Amino acid sequence: MTSTDIPVHQRFNAHELFLQADRLEPCVLVIFGAAGDLTRRKLIPALYNLVHEQALDEHFAVIGYSRRPQSDEQYRAILFNGLKNYSRSQPIDDGVWQAFSKRISYVEGNFEDPEGYVALRGALEAVEQLIGSEGNRLFYFATPPSAAPVLLHRLSEAGLLQPGGAETPWTRVIMEKPYGRDLESASELNRIVAEVLQEDQVYRIDHYLGKETVQNILVARLGNTIFEPLWNRKYIDHIQITAAESIGVEGRGRFYDKTGVIRDMVQSHLLQVLSLCAMEPPVSFAADDIRDKRVEVLRSLRQFSSQEVLEHLVFGQYRGYRDEENVDPQSRTPTYAAIKCYVDNWRWQGVPFFLRVGKHLVQRMTEISVVFRPVPLCLFGRDDVCQDLEPNVLTIRIQPDEGMALKISSKRPGGEMEVGSVEMDFSYSETYTHPIKDAYERLLLDAVKGDATLFARRDEVEFAWRFVTPILDHWESAAKRQPVFYAEGSEGPGEADKLMDRYNRQWREIN
Repeated sequence: MTSTDIPVHQRFNAHELFLQADRLEPCVLVIFGAAGDLTRRKLIPALYNLVHEQALDEHFAVIGYSRRPQSDEQYRAILFNGLKNYSRSQPIDDGVWQAFSKRISYVEGNFEDPEGYVALRGALEAVEQLIGSEGNRLFYFATPPSAAPVLLHRLSEAGLLQPGGAETPWTRVIMEKPYGRDLESASELNRIVAEVLQEDQVYRIDHYLGKETVQNILVARLGNTIFEPLWNRKYIDHIQITAAESIGVEGRGRFYDKTGVIRDMVQSHLLQVLSLCAMEPPVSFAADDIRDKRVEVLRSLRQFSSQEVLEHLVFGQYRGYRDEENVDPQSRTPTYAAIKCYVDNWRWQGVPFFLRVGKHLVQRMTEISVVFRPVPLCLFGRDDVCQDLEPNVLTIRIQPDEGMALKISSKRPGGEMEVGSVEMDFSYSETYTHPIKDAYERLLLDAVKGDATLFARRDEVEFAWRFVTPILDHWESAAKRQPVFYAEGSEGPGEADKLMDRYNRQWREIN
């Protein structure tokens, strides 16, 4: 019997079974920074949900590594409290958690201390024998980037890193952003990583790429013939990418004041989304085929001169930022940025990309708006009708209301020729009954499976920093220049609107 002989609903179930068999590869996950917020808020809830949905089974275990002294039971209790607060699946299934928590253990150790890695090795070997994980190891660096070189060298010295390649047992390392502070430090970090790991063992995580609607960018483009032929400079006027947060730094003042919005959001999240919007169709959906095309976009980003930074960028700071805990009272660190940039290639030459990102804005919203060119000639005669014609806009909502909307022109009912805009709207929550997976669920599962499609490659990271570093250099050298202040709960500084006004365009409302 062929797949076409099987009824559709049975084909779907067979496909699900295939995926389930494919993803149940045994391994032990070791989390460095096991006592931190990322582990409690994101990693353990994501792993619990994967176990709950039977994507991971009894051949998967977790070891937490941190310097805080505590027993296995104390560590599990802390994780359970985080799970109750942050898991998307509520209420927590006590039976699932009890079975999973038995495969969670804890090792006390300092990142620098070789003795800690001796203890970790013993714990790893005991767990591997217990669950039959065949020596497959996944290390997660839920730590500041500065800790990565120490962790890599200590793991290598302790003999805990297997050589790369397709053969088992395998070793993979997930690294959290930011990857360095500029192009020089990112290149140096990549050099250190390459001393102990092959590139196919390194999974540089950007959780934005794990979001369902970010992945849908390529499906919307390449799965619909009504879009891809129009996806170029001939039909598209400009593209807006907005990432608005309603919260401030939320107790992360020490980290954020040294990082700022460009390093925290633009270099990673926004440029990754931009690359998916602008990339050429890949020859296949294999990981490196897709990443090759993302790299081409990042290579094509037009770099700014010092004068162009003044013309094409707005740096803002919400008014209460300097009063935040662990923030310099004279801080110039931007919490908002608006950027006009270009991708210099055949498809996009002359089409501006407007990026907007900020904290403490009117509400949380991340979306992409593809604004098409206006009609070349108004055929409706009357000037007032022609003035009512608005451009078509395709909006891809990444969060919180995941979905897509297409704005088109339509005649209003009645005898007179009156034209208005209407929206064709698709919402994930209304269309699909299954809840949308958290980005970390998808990315952790992909790392276990060895699928690097949604992770950044070494050259991606460096080309993104090549674009961003001149912006940072200009801002950090212009010591007298201050960010533009904006009110908490607003849409950002008025200067961002003036940036759009200069090019006869306007931001879409944050709502």
